[in-house]
Amino acid sequence: MTNESSDSEFVDAVVVGSGFGASVAAFKLASAGKSVVVLERGKPYPPGSFARTPAQMGRNFWDPSAGMYGLFDAWTFRGLEGIVSSGLGGGSLIYANVLLRKDEKWFVRESPVPGGGYENWVFSRADLDPHYAHVEEMLNPVPYPYQDTPKTEAMEAAARSLGLHIERPPIAVTFGPTRYADAEPNLQIAAAEYGNLHGHRRVTCLLCGECDVGCNVGAKNTLDHTYLSAAQHHGASIRTLHEVRGFRPLDGGGYEVRYVVHDPDATRGLPGGTAGLPVRRIRCRRLILGAGTFGSTFLLLSNRASLPAISPLLGSRFSGNGDLLTLLLNAKTESGGVRNLTSDRGPVITTAIRVPDTVDGGSGRGFYIEDAGYPGFLNWLLETAQLPEVVARIGPVAWQLFLNRLFHGQRSNISRDLAAALGDGHASASALPLLGMGRDVPDGVMTLAQGRLQINWTLATSHGYYDRMRSTMAEIATALQARFEDNPLWWAKRVITVHPLGGAPAARQIEEGVCDQFGEVFGYPGLYVLDGAAMPGPVGANPSLTIAAFSDRASEHMLDTKWTASGSHARGAATPAVTPMVTPAVTPAVTPAVTPAVTPPLLAPTSLSFTERMRGAATSGVPDPERGALTGRIRGHDLMFELTITATDVTAFTRDPLHPAQASGYVMCDVLGGRLDVERGWFNLFVRPEGSTGRRMLYRLWLRGVGGTPLTLVGYKDVTNRDGFTPWRDTTTLFTHVLDGHVAPPTPLTDLNGQAAFLAPDRGIRAAGILHISPLALARQLTTFRVSGPAGRGALWAFGRLFLAEVAHVYLRARKSLDTN
Repeated sequence: MTNESSDSEFVDAVVVGSGFGASVAAFKLASAGKSVVVLERGKPYPPGSFARTPAQMGRNFWDPSAGMYGLFDAWTFRGLEGIVSSGLGGGSLIYANVLLRKDEKWFVRESPVPGGGYENWVFSRADLDPHYAHVEEMLNPVPYPYQDTPKTEAMEAAARSLGLHIERPPIAVTFGPTRYADAEPNLQIAAAEYGNLHGHRRVTCLLCGECDVGCNVGAKNTLDHTYLSAAQHHGASIRTLHEVRGFRPLDGGGYEVRYVVHDPDATRGLPGGTAGLPVRRIRCRRLILGAGTFGSTFLLLSNRASLPAISPLLGSRFSGNGDLLTLLLNAKTESGGVRNLTSDRGPVITTAIRVPDTVDGGSGRGFYIEDAGYPGFLNWLLETAQLPEVVARIGPVAWQLFLNRLFHGQRSNISRDLAAALGDGHASASALPLLGMGRDVPDGVMTLAQGRLQINWTLATSHGYYDRMRSTMAEIATALQARFEDNPLWWAKRVITVHPLGGAPAARQIEEGVCDQFGEVFGYPGLYVLDGAAMPGPVGANPSLTIAAFSDRASEHMLDTKWTASGSHARGAATPAVTPMVTPAVTPAVTPAVTPAVTPPLLAPTSLSFTERMRGAATSGVPDPERGALTGRIRGHDLMFELTITATDVTAFTRDPLHPAQASGYVMCDVLGGRLDVERGWFNLFVRPEGSTGRRMLYRLWLRGVGGTPLTLVGYKDVTNRDGFTPWRDTTTLFTHVLDGHVAPPTPLTDLNGQAAFLAPDRGIRAAGILHISPLALARQLTTFRVSGPAGRGALWAFGRLFLAEVAHVYLRARKSLDTN
């Protein structure tokens, strides 16, 4: 079990993450005088610290369990791949700087979505326009200023020839040393009045195309240089390598947040090195989730044990914002020569072609197509990828050098040969990636599977959108006399998204979404989702500016509301009282044997243990196990546990059915947030209910969610002959409930005829279902029996005899008595 530290502090607001929504909220609240703590799981990246060498790039991924604390966090799901960022500044560290406002008519209302429901934007362009302006003032986006960049000129020429609307979109890059100075590379940028949290020198854009792998000169106006530096200037505490694991609402208002602090030097290379990190706690009046679509939705899903009233639509309306990457190759001039596109010059994106939607004059779902430059070092990969051409160039040169040596040729100057081997670089010079994005169908669903984030999304419902976009991209290729190529994943019916959206969509009411138009989660005052997860559908344009404006608007609204939870009240309510355990003594005194002649020495008791694994269908919000199992099968909801049952004194355990064994292990229930560790557990074998000839095996497990919310799993196997001879079914079927809080067993334990006494119904039932042991699992279970102590294998035989005798009593003796009568 994860260690917990007792340290705790109380602040006005905890902000989880440091992307566009989180950073804006941190600044707005801190500048208003609120005490703010930003918890960012990744590292800071000052200029000059971004990976560039192969050795650095190989570890530039986020996976703390593998000892990697890098920038890129890569995901794979059904139908798509996702790449997001982990670092101080969130997605701004690796995005392509474009800050376009969402098209006014693309704030659709009541747009039907396959599978049911609607894409319904509960805020409008007019609502966001003042906040778009606030963000633009801080990030200072400007159109690309240079007029001699080949890829930019090529895109503009292609758009003109096709009659497409093209613009140079505002990009958050500094090209001049001051706001109104002319563009010139490599000049020192004047410091902002709020300073810079990195304390490093920044220079103007070098036009090196490295925006998406981190700007090492500081020319990008990323969130760490802007909003986060300003937030820190106003007193916000910014803490990196702090990863939030869970949270829960407090009785007096506010939230308790649980997090761990990573130490790369201490955990690198250790298997599961982060699992044992001590959990720290902080309490707040407002909790703002800004960990991105994947991060925030995962936190909400994995903390459902603490959020029983959250909307059932949690995880819905996922969209990849219509992202699609394609490639133009071998562009030609009108005369048939190589068209030099030089995609490694300039920032990644310099132009944007907009194709209208049916809502504003088009014939389908609208989209944007943008040039997608890349760093110069990728040209080498592109050249060497042309294997036939490489062989054709190198082969003759190698053969000529061989002949020169073999026949003692006198030609010592080989410069021409090496130049021929390297080639003229036309493959990379004439290549241009295209990035498309737009209004795909937001019908993906995000869930947990064995505690891991999963997304069920498919190209099928958005195929018309993608076909239309690919057709336009192919027309651009034709205009540039280039060969159009899909990325290889397209043929596997997969796409890559760098703009995931949805999962906690904003809506008018809880029946339609997870949070309101200001990002406040329905049913949980003070809990906000202020990032891409709150978008009710695709933004269409690059979503960063819209997310930031949404957060700016929500933060101002938040400041206008009353901050009710008090620090002392919340601290007093942080640790709810735990119902005391009322049960017969766990380890009763052993009466020593007494004979007239000898008093033998006391012997250590013999212990017995075995591991049991059960799985079945269950779901939340259903009080009856059979109904819960039926509903769970329909919804695909599972519950399982793996327990080690230990009878520390097997003699007392087999002699007295009220003598419990200990249970340890974990429960996995995705509708309650995934894995729930067992803090304490009890198992009773063949308890005899009053007034019944049957027996019951009883399970009681005290659990705790990742947010600290206590739960109790109670279950029973009903061994009875009322349905005939069914020992296999009865001894392998567990009727299960999950209850709020840590619930003690009833007294007396034998009063089990009615479920009321057993389940303690004064506690809410959170979930119910039925678990089973498969024949294979039972076979494995039999191999896990272990004994330790003086009785040795005799204790194992005693346990087996008891089990068979009790089963025989229920099914054979009771049947014999019935036949006699």
